Amino acid sequence: MAGRIRDEDIAEVREKARIDEVVSSYVTLRNAGGGSMKGLCPFHDEKSPSFHVTPARHFFHCFGCNEGGDVFTFLMKIDGIGFTEAVERMADKTGVTLRREDGPGEVRQQRGPQRGRLVAAHKEAQAFYADALGGPDALVARQFLGERGFDKDAADTFGIGFALRDGEALHRHLRQKGFSQEEVVTAGLVGEGQRGLYDRFRGRLLWPIRDASGDTIGFGARRIFDDDRIEAKYLNTPETPIYKKSQVLYGIDLARREIARSSQAVVVEGYTDVMACHLAGVGTAVATCGTAFGDDHARVLRRFLHDHEEFRGEVIFTFDGDAAGQKAALRAFGGDQNFVSQTYVAIEPDGLDPCDLRIRKGDAAVRELVARRVPLYRFVLSNVIGRYDLDRADGRVDALREAARLVSSVRDKSKVDAFAREIAATIGVDVDEARAEVRRAAARGGKPAGPGRAGRPDEVTTAERPAAPPVPDLRDPRFALERETLKLVLHHPATVGRFARDLDTNDFTHPTYRAVWEIIAKEGGVEAGAADPGWAPRLRDHATDPATSSALSALSVEPILSAKEPDTAYVHAHVFRLQELTAMRRITDLKSRLQRTNPVEHATEYNRMFGELVALEQHRRKLRDLAMGAQ
Repeated sequence: MAGRIRDEDIAEVREKARIDEVVSSYVTLRNAGGGSMKGLCPFHDEKSPSFHVTPARHFFHCFGCNEGGDVFTFLMKIDGIGFTEAVERMADKTGVTLRREDGPGEVRQQRGPQRGRLVAAHKEAQAFYADALGGPDALVARQFLGERGFDKDAADTFGIGFALRDGEALHRHLRQKGFSQEEVVTAGLVGEGQRGLYDRFRGRLLWPIRDASGDTIGFGARRIFDDDRIEAKYLNTPETPIYKKSQVLYGIDLARREIARSSQAVVVEGYTDVMACHLAGVGTAVATCGTAFGDDHARVLRRFLHDHEEFRGEVIFTFDGDAAGQKAALRAFGGDQNFVSQTYVAIEPDGLDPCDLRIRKGDAAVRELVARRVPLYRFVLSNVIGRYDLDRADGRVDALREAARLVSSVRDKSKVDAFAREIAATIGVDVDEARAEVRRAAARGGKPAGPGRAGRPDEVTTAERPAAPPVPDLRDPRFALERETLKLVLHHPATVGRFARDLDTNDFTHPTYRAVWEIIAKEGGVEAGAADPGWAPRLRDHATDPATSSALSALSVEPILSAKEPDTAYVHAHVFRLQELTAMRRITDLKSRLQRTNPVEHATEYNRMFGELVALEQHRRKLRDLAMGAQ
């Protein structure tokens, strides 16, 4: 397993990466003044731009949906990749060599070819294969595509190519382009055998498999010649440093934006099915690459669906209507808990897959197939019950037991009772009997049966817990001074400098702003920011609370209210005024305590508080003078 990337290398990549250039490849940005740029947010629909990028502080933030962060966060969110891959991708672009820690105190250089070279080799291979598709040797490949309704434009859109039957054509080409033997073998493009090196794909029609950013990372190759010595219908790129079949979805590069926009993903079974769906107007279609849909695939989709506890999107699986299709549906239902989104299944009555359906009935039939989706749960339930003879008493008992196990595993417990009534009606048993069996199934599986379950006397349900008080809006005018002061600290730490030394947590009354200040103080205070240009992103890295993290990115990109570069007077008007308000709160509290204290019975305590009050009043007046600009 690769070791952890060193923090200083991550910081160097972040510093060298131009976040405005990275974002500009996805979003049209325009100058917004104050060193900020803005455009339409790629993470939610909007008509007026609320998405801001501040290159000087390496941050982006959307004031509409509150997404924000640094260049790594942006790539992770928009391309659905992990943090390590985001760092590696930007390291390739910025020329930073990443060092990894194998253990405490141990540092090693990255072994093997860098990701950028492997991606470059695939890009060159894809162009080579696409060019070969137009040659005389690829006639059978072109006929295969034509018979399935795919013309040259479709082939160009999906980057389809042809691997020449000459077993060394690609290897020779890549060698001429300067790629080493280690690079082409590690990439999975060239194999090593007893007789030397050979092209992994020969005489096959090829689909480039791309990651979410559009980089080609592998290929799927279909058998089209009867004399192909390899009997397998499809061959895929083997596991490589950049290609993990359990984490790859074919078509995700084309579908990701439409998935995010429509909150819908359609999972089909093959490359031609993806093509057929997209060409028919179903732009959310993706497919696995030579493996069943699994947990890792679900995690990839979730990133684009923005699948979270409040979200209700759709994941639609298409399966053949045969036994294999039913088995695939059951397997998909087993992974249903990976999604908060609602899961559905779309099966064509005649058993046609989307590609064949488009050929026979046209584009509209493909769109209608998706529109006729039914809940995956209901499809699986009908298959479960259908295996039993409901005319027999023992058949009804067995069907009820298996259906109850299915119902008890449903994620949305608010629907369990309705499903129990549904299986009672379908099987022909009493509703109370169905409910009781569901409860027993839940108990056997260690899962709650839903509303009405018996719990321990000391068990407190979510509904019984007192609701947490709502957090005030960050833009509430009451907190405007706190917001502007934190912006000054983050934008101009050198200017704020020593004037903010006496600020502390008590100066911030909003819990989120207080948490922001706590992180600032923990990371060395304002003076640390003056000496470290990568300070702001590092602060956000240490924010574990999503609200604090979002606030940090928002404050980092939001312009200062001053029409000109903030000077000492502007800093004084905020920093010292904020401290004055804190002093006033302490004075109010002290006066209240004095009023409740008997000066005769508690003379010592009363005199101490009175002296403290006088000192506080003097301190408040001094702060007021400083805030007003008096020397």
